[in-house]
Amino acid sequence: MGKLMSIFNRAPKRTSAIVAILAAAIIVPATLFAWGPSRPTYTMAHPADHVTFDSITDNPNIGDERNFVGIRETGTTAKWSDDMTVQSGKEYTVRMYVHNNAAANLKLVAQNVTATFNLPTTTGKSIRVDGFIDSTNAAPKEVYDSATFNSGTDFNLAYVKGSLIYENNVKTFTLPESIFTSAGAKLGYTSMNGQIPGCLQYAGYVSFNVKPQFAPTPSSAFTMSKLVSQHSANKWVKNYTAKAGETVDYLIQYKNTGNVQQDGVTIRDTLPAGETYVTGSTIFATSKNPTGTKASDNIANGTGINIGSYSAGGGAWAEFSAKVADNDQLPNCGDNTLVNTAKVTTGGGSISDTANVVVNKECKPPVNPVYTCDALTAELVSDNTYKFNGKATAENGATVKNYKFDFGDNASQTVTNPVDVMHTYATKDATYTANLNVTFNVDGKEKTVTSNACKVQITVSKPPVKECKPGIPEGDVRCTETPVTPVTPVTPSELPTTGAGADISAFLGLGSLVTSVGYYRASRRRG
Repeated sequence: MGKLMSIFNRAPKRTSAIVAILAAAIIVPATLFAWGPSRPTYTMAHPADHVTFDSITDNPNIGDERNFVGIRETGTTAKWSDDMTVQSGKEYTVRMYVHNNAAANLKLVAQNVTATFNLPTTTGKSIRVDGFIDSTNAAPKEVYDSATFNSGTDFNLAYVKGSLIYENNVKTFTLPESIFTSAGAKLGYTSMNGQIPGCLQYAGYVSFNVKPQFAPTPSSAFTMSKLVSQHSANKWVKNYTAKAGETVDYLIQYKNTGNVQQDGVTIRDTLPAGETYVTGSTIFATSKNPTGTKASDNIANGTGINIGSYSAGGGAWAEFSAKVADNDQLPNCGDNTLVNTAKVTTGGGSISDTANVVVNKECKPPVNPVYTCDALTAELVSDNTYKFNGKATAENGATVKNYKFDFGDNASQTVTNPVDVMHTYATKDATYTANLNVTFNVDGKEKTVTSNACKVQITVSKPPVKECKPGIPEGDVRCTETPVTPVTPVTPSELPTTGAGADISAFLGLGSLVTSVGYYRASRRRG
């Protein structure tokens, strides 16, 4: 089929009529022209080593890029589809994804990039729209994909004037309607110059809108529409931006455009999640009673309201109110599009239409619980008894369950108040490492933590030995003084005479005295 389209695009004028006749005789199954041509594929982790378009199979935005043409109802966030059943009165958007798959580091720029759409003007129950992307230095030079519109009755597609655009990370560009001819429309990045670099950031979307047009059935034709407004404002639109908790009004209009009376006309409305019907708010009016009267609340509960019979040219409208959910009851953070659908049913069939309310949900950023063990201190109270104090932080929903003091000597104590916890060490002249573990309640679970700040080293010293000087009875207060240890003189092998030797002896004697004084002061401090 790609070759066939190339023949159409490149055929000389003098042979174009012959080509057209030949093409009309060729029957191509719809499934054959899904996408093409068959070509190598790539991934985001392993892009192409040359210029090629829409051949990555795991694009985070659209998935398999070979399926690059899609349809969805205009103004909705529905998924893009290859097959769309159209309804009268609705508008649809056709989208083409354009991505040069060459790896960014290769700096390969696609040249003369051109988009073309085949938008048939024929009437039928199925109309296929074909999209093409061409580039003179791409391999393959042309890729294509299609999407199909369907209906149970004959229709045709009308292009919505001025809707043809190209969007990328730079801006939104308006495209010429030559895109619907063999000339196509040039694409680009910063301008529509036909040049697109290789990388995801340079990708873009071509899109345009169409409306299905149906031939009316003279005996049963009718129209209907659905609109929304700020409560009591009577400013009816298809899309309205509301605030959380706001009340809005909906309007459903019906008109018999056939040439016979239509009986048992019924209006039903389906409210979306995020809106609730305001009891007693429904009124409806007719061409004979334009001021309106109260109607049943059944309009929004699935039953609907029967508004009677209408002759050719007659019509009616119904209005009711709905309340938008409060902020906390909205499903998603950010904008929520609440799509309200109304249906009018007559003996000739049913027609549906929608109106949208967009409401923003404000979400506070999540607050993480804080739970830390901040400090452990130890203070000597007496001899080998210490007083411990702990400190912890519990915020943003976290609470302290208990404090466990591990004293480092195989003893521990668990308390709920970490202030002035006393402990006496049995073994003296030893060093211990005390540790504080704090258990918190966090999100319904228990979590125990400690930290370096919640560890402290303790040295328990042996008490000084009290000795008495000779002649002082034991228990005397003077026994707190460390006695001077007598020094046993050592007789030298040769007695010195006078001179320098005497000075050295005097020096050594002074040293002994200083040492004794030092011992005495130390004993006073220990005593």
